[in-house]
Amino acid sequence: MPSRERRPRVLAIASGGGHWIQLQRLRPAFAGADVTWASVDRGSAGDVAPDRFVRVPDCNRDRKLAVIRTALAVLWLLLRVRPDVVVTTGAAPGLLAIRLARLLRARTLFLDSVANAEEPSYSARLAMGHATAVWTQWPHLARDHGPSFHGAVL
Repeated sequence: MPSRERRPRVLAIASGGGHWIQLQRLRPAFAGADVTWASVDRGSAGDVAPDRFVRVPDCNRDRKLAVIRTALAVLWLLLRVRPDVVVTTGAAPGLLAIRLARLLRARTLFLDSVANAEEPSYSARLAMGHATAVWTQWPHLARDHGPSFHGAVL
């Protein structure tokens, strides 16, 4: 009897707005994977149906208690999903997922927003020390020891 290989588990997580829109543009890249989507707005579930969607609380670096709450929610999500890969376009919830997923030995990709044309975002710079890979959408921002360029999603 042929063995059935397990489909790779992907956690695709981003804040709302442009981060979420850019993450959705990666959907074709996840074909054949078991994808769980996560974002800060419950209404985003309809964007990725029939795939699984989980809402996580939003946060930013100026609201320390919100960061802790989001980190705990993201950790709980990671423990339930046990992704092989975490992909994010930012911002804070995605960065927290990158940092926590590395503790679980998952591979991680931080794709910086196309809006960051002059320099990598603050989140991307923080992700560089923790993510398996950080990609920029601007070829002139690619560096040997920084983000790499593999094309743009917009």
